Amino acid sequence: MKRDSQDIRPVRPRDDFLVFGAPAIEDDEIQEVVATMKSGWLGTGPKAAQFERDFASYKGVQHAVAGNSCTAALHLSMIAADLESGDEVITTPLTFCSTINAIVHAGAKPVLADIDPLTMNIDPKQVEKHITPKTRAILPVHFAGRPCHMGALCSIAKSHSLKIIEDCAHAIETEYKGRGAGTFGDFGCFSFYVTKKVVTGEGGLATAKNEEDATRIKMLALHGMSKDAWKRFKDQGYKHYYVVQCGFKYNMMDLQAAIGIHQLKRVETNWQRRREIWQLYNNAFSDLPVGLPAPVEPDTRHAYHLYTILIDEEKTGICRDEFLNAMTAHNIGVGVHYLSIPEHTYYKETFGWKPEDYPHAMRIGRLTVSLPLSPKLTDGDVWDVVKAVKEILK
Repeated sequence: MKRDSQDIRPVRPRDDFLVFGAPAIEDDEIQEVVATMKSGWLGTGPKAAQFERDFASYKGVQHAVAGNSCTAALHLSMIAADLESGDEVITTPLTFCSTINAIVHAGAKPVLADIDPLTMNIDPKQVEKHITPKTRAILPVHFAGRPCHMGALCSIAKSHSLKIIEDCAHAIETEYKGRGAGTFGDFGCFSFYVTKKVVTGEGGLATAKNEEDATRIKMLALHGMSKDAWKRFKDQGYKHYYVVQCGFKYNMMDLQAAIGIHQLKRVETNWQRRREIWQLYNNAFSDLPVGLPAPVEPDTRHAYHLYTILIDEEKTGICRDEFLNAMTAHNIGVGVHYLSIPEHTYYKETFGWKPEDYPHAMRIGRLTVSLPLSPKLTDGDVWDVVKAVKEILK
């Protein structure tokens, strides 16, 4: 039976608001930023180059290009993949809008394939159903840090001569059968936004299998110039540049990279903390009438980026949006990842997509809630989340 909103007010909320996804920033990052500011070099330079090398080493790849967002990395990867107007890119309906927008900005046509309702990742069987003579690429999103079924997707791509561009915004630490997310496809795209596992404020990065593709991405990220500012103005003397393509302003600043260098050093320690919180949530919520994340599949590594629960009103007596408001009343920040793409006005009007055509993504998008999951959380913060959830659903 549905409860009145009076029934879900907190007995006593937290004294302060728990910000969803607040990053853990330590003194090493602060000192590195200060040193960068004192150096006089704030734009793209030696720190950005170091961050690229460090990230490539962590992922075990040869070519990494830092930029200002994962969206930029996706956009440039599609240009480097030589996608043309009318080419189709198959992706998931359960993702952030940037995945779709990048395809559109590259001049291609996004095609949606529904998700597996258990993993919430794109379903390879649905991908196969949507392949046409115009299909040129598959864009899997490793949702919440869980790896997509890359074995099946790579097999499909190979049999149809398709590119794979991996959206790894949630998946820096993710592995599938011993290989890191972002290393299966032709390109891997990562995010360092403030809610992510490695933070630079705003920022992203693209990995590429081929050096030629990486070189093209790097050039396109800075106006299409043959040399970036660091190489033009460093103490070896001025170097002339030439604009060899019409590029973009997608570069990462040294101020951002200064933060990322030290964030990356703690990526494994932070992963361990998020796993602890994930397991604590699993235990605490096991007796509640909510949908919990599926167990981690064998021979994979989950990045534990989002902890999502499903609030079904028939089971809980409260609808998802009322639950969101109730958590806010408890001073607990929460997120929604995500309303399915066809729910949004622009995509409905532009592509004629209907939510009911992607039933699994539609259902999950209307029920899902993301709870705080950050290495910054204290044990007290975690128990405040648990108590709030239990009080609302009791």
